[in-house]
Amino acid sequence: MLILICDAFDASMPAKLAQFGEVTDDKGRLPEAHVALIRSKTKADRAFIESAKNLKLIIRGGVGTDNIDKVAAKEKGILVHNTPKSSAIAVAELAFAMMIAVPNRILEGHNGMKEGKFLKNELKRTELFGKTLGLVGLGNIASELAKRAAAFGMTVKGIDPAIKEHPVATLVNTLDELVQGADYISMHTPLTPETQGMINADLIAKMKKGVVLVNTGRGKCVVEPDLVDALVSGHVAAYATDVWFSDPPPPDCPLLTAPNVLMMPHLGASTKENLGRIGNETVEIMSNLQKEGKI
Repeated sequence: MLILICDAFDASMPAKLAQFGEVTDDKGRLPEAHVALIRSKTKADRAFIESAKNLKLIIRGGVGTDNIDKVAAKEKGILVHNTPKSSAIAVAELAFAMMIAVPNRILEGHNGMKEGKFLKNELKRTELFGKTLGLVGLGNIASELAKRAAAFGMTVKGIDPAIKEHPVATLVNTLDELVQGADYISMHTPLTPETQGMINADLIAKMKKGVVLVNTGRGKCVVEPDLVDALVSGHVAAYATDVWFSDPPPPDCPLLTAPNVLMMPHLGASTKENLGRIGNETVEIMSNLQKEGKI
């Protein structure tokens, strides 16, 4: 079995996978590969899949599989898996870090000090304690974020059609209900036809004035011009994001110059610990599929 590592994984990955066969990072060998390991950078589109004549399995290290053409994979009998459990803590910690940074004015305070400005009177902080967090999606990452928010004394509410109860978050029935009552809204949905562009002018108008949006889900869930308008008007107090329409965003992305945007270069899953967990979960997936005779 030939295993092709297409993107950057932990340095221990080749040794972990050696038990299953030959491991390579030479993308020129894609036509020979039986297993392809990808992250966000590689797009396993139809052309990728059709050029991989021997491929039996694609594993996406991380959450979501929207960079894989699942229809083309199914046509070729290629299994598609991801590692949703691995990234939960890493992404939740980043989302929470951004939630702390925004009301505490950490970025402005730091930059002011670097510029020789002591903005003690100019910068006003607010607390997370007593505020309401609305979670759009309640999967592994959102559940870890819910624990951290509850520990800080926040009221946590959420919506997810796939679940009927949650150990931390109080479930609400509609997205409108969720956003109307939330001081902070954190996005944790996959990219689907239903979620693409869901943060738009109509939904933003239903949010509290001064709401803070956090997005570690998918950049395409946001209609950027609508969000920029809300940031300029102050209806949305701040937007903290680690995800974009593309990696990197184009120079003309309106969010890059919008006010009150805290930006990260898609680092959510890029902790040392998480990359190790992705390797372990990948081994677990391959071991189970091998036992089942699927690879």
